[in-house]
Amino acid sequence: MREHYDHNKRHILQAGHALIAQKGYTGVGLAEILAAAQIPKGSFYHYFGSKEQYGRELIQHYVSAYLERLDHALSDHGQGQGEDARQRLLTYWGYWLESQCCQEAEQRCLVVKLSAEVADLSDDMRQALHEGTQRFIGRIAACIEEGIAEGSLHTVLEPQATATMLYQQWLGASLLSRLGRDRAPMEAAMLVTRRVLVAPR
Repeated sequence: MREHYDHNKRHILQAGHALIAQKGYTGVGLAEILAAAQIPKGSFYHYFGSKEQYGRELIQHYVSAYLERLDHALSDHGQGQGEDARQRLLTYWGYWLESQCCQEAEQRCLVVKLSAEVADLSDDMRQALHEGTQRFIGRIAACIEEGIAEGSLHTVLEPQATATMLYQQWLGASLLSRLGRDRAPMEAAMLVTRRVLVAPR
């Protein structure tokens, strides 16, 4: 019974994801979510008490899925198997560059799309985004720390501060790329990232 409940809830979250990634939270009405999920309004309120709760849970669902992909990308047992920590980090940022330049809504980062929009709109959604980004930064910092320990990254790097700076830089570059419909800001971010993640001499 619980498995059926979770499956249906996940379906409704996934149905609204692409819409909100494309149009934003306020740009998508409840009727559009219902149509995408092919459910009546009563079913929506069976799983979510309000559209705000739906937004918060969509963010939490996105964060959980993204953390799994991030762990896979940065782990030496994941897709970066055989690469050192520095190369796994550069591969991750390279994926960010390519995926955020594409026009497929479901590939777009919800953090980039929603951060400015919901920060003053919903404290619950703001907090969910904040907690999610801190967890992302924590994973990146752990990989930098691993790189220092194994010798693929210079000991001058401070893992938490470096991870925070890089993540903030990529968020900003993603926004500028959207505004200009140009990948140049993210290519510049990649250049800076390569210089920051310096290998020992």
